[in-house]
Amino acid sequence: MLKKAETRRTVALMLVVFGAIAMFLAPETWAGLALLALGVSLELVGIALRDRSSR
Repeated sequence: MLKKAETRRTVALMLVVFGAIAMFLAPETWAGLALLALGVSLELVGIALRDRSSR
């Protein structure tokens, strides 16, 4: 996967930001629920990458 810690941190930050934007822009419909789930998933992946880079 991503070997360099700096690249991994940058990708993790981008995923967390995109996830937060997706959650903020999610409308109150079924499509919004899917967008909210996508945002949460992106944030979880970003957090996992960030935590992995600190090891």
